[in-house]
Amino acid sequence: MRPARTPGWGVASTLAAPALALLIALTVSTAVLAAVGASPSRTYLTMLEFGVRPDSLVSAVNRSAIYFFAGLAVAVSFRMNLFNIGVEGQYRFAALLAAAAGTSFDLPGPLHLAVVCLVAVLAGALWAGIAAVLKTWRGVSEVLSTLLLNYVATAVIAFLLAEVFAAGSATGSTPELPSSARLPELDGLLALLGVSLPAGAHLGGAVLGAVVLGVGVHLVLTRTLYGYDLRMSGLNPAAAHAHGIDPRRMIIITMLVSGGLAGLAGLPDLLGNTYRYGVDFPSGAGFTGIAVALLGRNSPLGIALSALLFGFLERSALILDIEGIPKEIVTIMQGVIVISVVVAHELARRMDRRRTARLVREGAPAPATPTAPATPAGPAA
Repeated sequence: MRPARTPGWGVASTLAAPALALLIALTVSTAVLAAVGASPSRTYLTMLEFGVRPDSLVSAVNRSAIYFFAGLAVAVSFRMNLFNIGVEGQYRFAALLAAAAGTSFDLPGPLHLAVVCLVAVLAGALWAGIAAVLKTWRGVSEVLSTLLLNYVATAVIAFLLAEVFAAGSATGSTPELPSSARLPELDGLLALLGVSLPAGAHLGGAVLGAVVLGVGVHLVLTRTLYGYDLRMSGLNPAAAHAHGIDPRRMIIITMLVSGGLAGLAGLPDLLGNTYRYGVDFPSGAGFTGIAVALLGRNSPLGIALSALLFGFLERSALILDIEGIPKEIVTIMQGVIVISVVVAHELARRMDRRRTARLVREGAPAPATPTAPATPAGPAA
């Protein structure tokens, strides 16, 4: 009788979907480059040479912190088969309220920064909580409600900027945050480790926050009762309900946690770059977070690696226009990753199911369910 799980099968099945998605994205991008008359090898070499420069690596890491927060927010909802695609509106709304709160009072440095971060978390949770209430009390799909709430958030932000927070301001933005509410830079810490950064490059404090938060989320998901209830509710809602897990309570808590994590996605830019919220505040990280979570298989470590990849692609694209190569190729790569990763996840899942069925037919014990969570079947479909 064969063993229930051959060595390395769990790792292979976990890595198969991301690897296949990257391969498909690379193949499609190569075909597009060849179609427009650009040399694929020259394009990739140019991106690589520019992307591995010290200043480019620092910029990519700083940007990846934003995608990491957004990816975590999406991944938490994915684990319960909820599709929170409202991270974009949640983090922008949270960043606006955090910027307004940070300029309305004076506190000592660490306490001021902590209060601003807390306001962002609560604001993101509040905005996501609207979708949670609509789903639990009126049966409204969270896919529809979170999507439409993105547009509502845009309108609310525009109104608040014009009529409340930026009244009388010629810049159309909130006042600038004081130094006590800004994220510290990690250049000094790197210097202690013997790492020197080039002039003009600074490693933001959000990177350290992302590492700490990633470890914390991993422990919560794998070592707490809430993490167990979350996995049970996602894998088998009927069995979870039979064991006394209230589905309404889990939906509300999970959406609040997801929204709170989403609220952190705007802080690296707000507290480490712009120091104010205006009409030109960076956007788009919420939708990128969906791809980051999918590619990272909803695990904090996978999301971190995926966020670094997207940060690297975004940074390396800056050199393409200078070299006469369409920089939109990076956008195509990211879009293909989003599509192919869903297809690759389904292929990997079907392969695992076929192997399980074959082992059962041969009389061997069925392999255990892979620890890496799958993407929610409903929203993905």
